[in-house]
Amino acid sequence: MKALTWHGKSDVRCESVPDPKIQDGRDAIIKVTACAICGSDLHLFDGIMPTMERGDVLGHETMGEVVEVGKDNKKLKVGDRVVVPFTISCGECFFCKNGFYSGCERSNPNAKEAEKMWGHSPAGLFGYSHMLGGFAGGQAEYMRVPYADMGPYKVPEGLTDEQVLFLSDIFPTGYMAADFCNLKGGETVAVWGCGPVGQFAIKSAFLLGAERVIAIDTVPERLALAQQSGATTLDFMKEDIYDRIQELTKGRGADACIDAVGTEPQTKASLDSVMDRIKVATFMGTTGHMSCARPFNAAEISARSRSSASTAACWTRFRWAARSIGASPSEWRRHRFSITCRS
Repeated sequence: MKALTWHGKSDVRCESVPDPKIQDGRDAIIKVTACAICGSDLHLFDGIMPTMERGDVLGHETMGEVVEVGKDNKKLKVGDRVVVPFTISCGECFFCKNGFYSGCERSNPNAKEAEKMWGHSPAGLFGYSHMLGGFAGGQAEYMRVPYADMGPYKVPEGLTDEQVLFLSDIFPTGYMAADFCNLKGGETVAVWGCGPVGQFAIKSAFLLGAERVIAIDTVPERLALAQQSGATTLDFMKEDIYDRIQELTKGRGADACIDAVGTEPQTKASLDSVMDRIKVATFMGTTGHMSCARPFNAAEISARSRSSASTAACWTRFRWAARSIGASPSEWRRHRFSITCRS
């Protein structure tokens, strides 16, 4: 089959790789009908994520049609259309039973390697280094899905791939960022970063009751999209963000803040972005509704910020959110490509 593979920093190739095979009774093989490039794929492209190996198949935002199921998988059948969450969850361990699916204790066969770096291991991830399992990703024609009787969920009739694809990762991530703000109604929420996750966070914050969302970025197209969603936009290259937020909130400040910038901010753009890079390097951040730096480990970030982003357990909730937002998530798709290898 054809797939996008990693061969080093800034070196991604489209080439032929072996077709996936059933390895466990709970597995399924899907024919990929749509996949997306996540912002976190940049960490691989830029060489930031360790334990990548040449030839690794990329991609963790995937959906498709089931073409084969393992003998113990009673949930899926050949022909089902499914969206596959980016985390791999067994459904049976302590964390899965308590709803923290991205903290699954069983799905990462290389957990000891992750523990050396982070103290605790998150769940296995598709197409995201051998430290997180070495699982082949979904930027390919076919993909093996472990624990496929737990993670994937069936797509209801009448919905297109583009309407549900983002439920594999970025829509739930943005939604849960807003959900963690514990909005009661009438709040001001500041969102740093207006990429795809930031856009979903903006929409979700309004959905969950925010009266005003302040969106901060410097890319004109991103700011325009945020403004279309009703946000007040600030360009951090043109104005002092702290002073403007104080002005907009009459000195009170935002009630909640969402950091949707990612790992690779432009460190020369502003003092704020330099501090973002320091936070990443030292594992420090903010908590609650006040500016307060505290240490934490990466496993906590994964378990808390991504726990409910396992959409298999939250399909009804996010389907309601998608309808309530009043626009198809496919609005944020800007480019569409097919996987084509050069001869």
